[in-house]
Amino acid sequence: MLYLTLRQLEYVSAVAHSGSLSAAASQLNVSQPSLSVAITQVERRLARKLFIRRRGAPVELTDFGRDYLAQVEEIISLARQLDDPARNQRATAGRLTLGLFEDLAPLHIGRLLNALRSKLPGAEIRYRIADFETLARDMLQSRIDLAVTFDLGLDASFLRRPLASIQPHALMRVDDPLAGLQEVSLRDLGQRALILFEEGLSVRHVLGLFRRIGAEPVVRHRVQALEVMRSLAAHGDGIGITYAGSKSSCAYDGTPLASVPIAEDFAREPVILACPLDGAKSAILNPASQAIVEAFSRE
Repeated sequence: MLYLTLRQLEYVSAVAHSGSLSAAASQLNVSQPSLSVAITQVERRLARKLFIRRRGAPVELTDFGRDYLAQVEEIISLARQLDDPARNQRATAGRLTLGLFEDLAPLHIGRLLNALRSKLPGAEIRYRIADFETLARDMLQSRIDLAVTFDLGLDASFLRRPLASIQPHALMRVDDPLAGLQEVSLRDLGQRALILFEEGLSVRHVLGLFRRIGAEPVVRHRVQALEVMRSLAAHGDGIGITYAGSKSSCAYDGTPLASVPIAEDFAREPVILACPLDGAKSAILNPASQAIVEAFSRE
């Protein structure tokens, strides 16, 4: 027998979207104490906190709560479709704009567009490739509906759904002493000149990894494009650090290139599917999200 009811899940969704128990209670036409008790019952059942509740401050989702809310929204969306079968047909029409972080786009854009067009045959599918800051701004301004990105630069205004966990790689000349290793540690790279991406959050993230081990490497180049990083690394002008993998073992000019995984587990970075909290109820987002999750699960 199911313990949690659809009504309780609607309560969770309403509180998350309103950011306030009183506002959610008014929207749901229930008393605030009743709503508070219902949320507490859900949290006890899950044995995890969904919300951070502080007197005089907005209600905030915990990290677990954000992940749980994404699943709650899917269940509510499915229930609405069952209640209104014509809604499912409407959900596959309309317009969807997918955002992709610029370093992830070359690896994923083709198959994600195919997956979305297959799942939403009546929809107009658009895409935008951008940096972290632009993706976040465009989602909040409703220019982008969903974004495939790393979990960098996003605040509590966004729902996150994990898609993958990526291990960074060090790019270098094929005759570099480290090139023959199965894995390379950050300590091995701490005294080497680095090639990093120009994007501010990306640079701070990578340098933050080195600071965790007490290293302060020199950044020789900051580049905008992966192929520029690969070319510089292949010719020995520094060690490139990237989360954007590539099947090619050569730089753009044909020079052989070594790509060695970085060993530290804390260096792994989740790829997520993000959308703004206030956009999560759009009918087209549920099937679109499912298509993207399924595409990543087939990797």
